[in-house]
Amino acid sequence: MIRALRHLCFAFIALIGLAVPAAAEWHRADSEHFVIYSDSSAVDIREFSQRLERYHVAMTRLTGFTPPPPSPSNRVTVYAVGSERTLKKLYGNTNSSVAGFYIPRAGGSVAFVPNVRMRGSETDFTMIVLLHEYAHHFTIAANPYPMPRWMTEGMAEFFAAAKFSPDGGMDIGLPANHRSGELNYADKLAIRELLDYDRYAAGRNRSDAFYGQSWLLFHYLFFNPERGRQYSDYVTRFLRGAPSIEAAEAAFGDLDKLEAELKNYQRTRRIPAKRFTADLLPIGPVTVTPLSEGMAAMMDVVLQSRRGVSREQAQAILPEARAIAARFPEDAGVLTALAEAEYDAGNDAEAIAAADRAIARDSGALNAYVQKGYALFRIAEKADDKDAAVIAAMKPFEALNAIEADHPMPLMYYYRSFVGRGRAPDDTARAALRRASELAPFDQELRLSLAMMQIGDRKHSEAKRTLAPLAADPHGSGRARRARELMTLLDQTPDGTRLDTAALKEKMSAAENAKDEDDPS
Repeated sequence: MIRALRHLCFAFIALIGLAVPAAAEWHRADSEHFVIYSDSSAVDIREFSQRLERYHVAMTRLTGFTPPPPSPSNRVTVYAVGSERTLKKLYGNTNSSVAGFYIPRAGGSVAFVPNVRMRGSETDFTMIVLLHEYAHHFTIAANPYPMPRWMTEGMAEFFAAAKFSPDGGMDIGLPANHRSGELNYADKLAIRELLDYDRYAAGRNRSDAFYGQSWLLFHYLFFNPERGRQYSDYVTRFLRGAPSIEAAEAAFGDLDKLEAELKNYQRTRRIPAKRFTADLLPIGPVTVTPLSEGMAAMMDVVLQSRRGVSREQAQAILPEARAIAARFPEDAGVLTALAEAEYDAGNDAEAIAAADRAIARDSGALNAYVQKGYALFRIAEKADDKDAAVIAAMKPFEALNAIEADHPMPLMYYYRSFVGRGRAPDDTARAALRRASELAPFDQELRLSLAMMQIGDRKHSEAKRTLAPLAADPHGSGRARRARELMTLLDQTPDGTRLDTAALKEKMSAAENAKDEDDPS
C-alpha cells in the first residue's frame, strides 16, 4: 500500500473545522459494488462510478477471482470530499501527503479521496490511490488465503496503474509512473529481502523501493510466460506451507539470476500491458441521485461520523447535527445521521429516538436500525435484566435482517447476544458468525471474533486458518501482530486442548488499548 495510506481504524483525530460548502450540490451514485458521494456534477460522478465498476470487471478477468456481489450495505462507500485540504483535515494531519485512505468495516467499508478529475487521458493520482486500495479489498474478498506481502502490494500496484479510455475500454498493467522516482532513486532491496517480508522488516528503511520493486517483480512474472508458470508453482508451494524464500528457490531456481533479470526489465524502454475493449468490461446500471437539501447540509457531520470519532469529538459536532435536524425534521437521512452522532456522543436514549423518527419516515433507512441496535446493546450492558435487554436490543437487527438478509451486522450481533449474556452460543449463532465473516472477510475485528470462537471450541487448526490472512495483512496493523502472536500460541496447542479464552481476550483488549507502533496515532 502507498505508505501514506494506512488502515485508520484506531486513530483519534481532531476533525473540528471541516467545512463543506453550504451551496454544494451533492450527488449519490449507486452501482453493484460501490456507493459514491460527491459534490461533483452528476455527469462526473456517473463516469467515476462506471470506471470503478469496469475496473472491478477487469480484475475478475485477470485474476480469475469472482467474489460474489456484495449485499447493498456491504458495498464500498467512497466519499469524494472536495479538496486535498479537506481530505487532510479529515485524515487528521494537514501536513500529511495523504492522497486518500480506506477503512474496512463489515457493513460499512469506506474510502475517502479528494474529488477525482475526470478530464484528460491520464489517470488522476487520487484515482490511482483508490484503485490500489480497492485491489486490496477485492483480493481479500475473493481469496481467503494469506499471500506474501510483496505479492499483495505488487498486485495492488499492478492493477492501480490503469488507464481508462473514453469509449469504456481500459489498460491494466501500465508502467507505475507514480513509482518511477522510488525505483530510480530510493534504496534497492535484494531479491531475498523483497520475497521475505520478515527479513525486510527487521531492517526496514522508509526510503527504500519496496512498493516499486514489488510492482516490478509482479509485472515481470505476470507477462513472462516461463516465469509466469514458475510463479504459479511458487504460489502453490507457499499456500501448502513453504516459507516464501523456500518456495521461491524451488519454483524460480537461482534467485540471483531472477534479480539480474529484474534489473534488466526495469531498463526496458517498453513493457507490455493488458488492453480491454469496452465490450469485454460489461457493467450494470449506475443510478445517480441528488441529495436532499438536508443531507447536503449534514454531509460535514456524516463525513466525520463515517471517518470515526472519539466521544469528545462526537460531542463537539453534535450541536451542528442537532441544528440541521431541527431545520429538516422530516428528512430520514438527516435523522439517521443525527442518530449516529448521538450514539457516538454517548447519548443512547437520544440515538434511539432519532433512529425511531428516521425509520417512521423511511422504513428502508438501514443505518438507523444499526444505530438503534448499537444504543440498545450498550444499554443492555448495564441492565438489571440482561436477558430482556439483549432480546430488546436484537429487535432492530432482526428488522434489518428481514430487509437485507446478507447484511453482516445482524449476524454478528446475534452471536454477541449470547456472549453478552454469558451464554454459550448455539449452533445457529456459530453459523451466523461464520457467515458474517464470509460476507465481510476484510473486517479484522470480525475475523478475530471468529478465531476466538474456534479457540473456545478447541478447534485450533481452524482458528489458525482464520487468523492467517489477518496475520499477513498488507497494512501491518496492530491486529495483524496480535494475530501472529495468537498463531504462535496455537502452533503449540493441539486441537482439543482447552485454552483460557477469557484470559486471551483480556490480554488482547489490553494490547488494543495500549499505543501500538504499527497503528496510526
